[in-house]
Amino acid sequence: MSVLAAIRPDDWNFPLLLHVLGAMLLVGGLLAAVTSLWLGWRGDALTLPRLGFRSLLLVAFPAWWLMRIAAEWTASKEGFSGEEEGPAWLGIGYITAEGGGLLILISIILTGLGVRRMRQAEPPRASVLVRIGTVLVTIVLAAYVVAVWAMTTKPD
Repeated sequence: MSVLAAIRPDDWNFPLLLHVLGAMLLVGGLLAAVTSLWLGWRGDALTLPRLGFRSLLLVAFPAWWLMRIAAEWTASKEGFSGEEEGPAWLGIGYITAEGGGLLILISIILTGLGVRRMRQAEPPRASVLVRIGTVLVTIVLAAYVVAVWAMTTKPD
């Protein structure tokens, strides 16, 4: 596979760079969200769930769009038009990207509502919605770790 990468045309480099940048920002944003949401799981403080929500909304969600758009751009440059079946790693990427994007959106909505409820409660107490969002984001992060493995090792 390294020989294939050595002879890749130069016009593929920029979309691939954007795809990898988006994926790295996405995994980093999800890791920040998962860490802060799990650390705030039992606490009654609002700071950590709010940080997790903002990590999802301001980092992970825009990074998902960058990763997804650049992935389509890269796939079109490489000739994977979708009419024929592509390699297994490409299918893993599509499945995790689409399913993960939906779960990220659901998690943003749930954690946002949960943080709002926590803020309105006196004293603030842990929200079930934030906990559900935490579990969903953890599942997405695990799926994206598998996708990163598939994209780097290219199993067929």
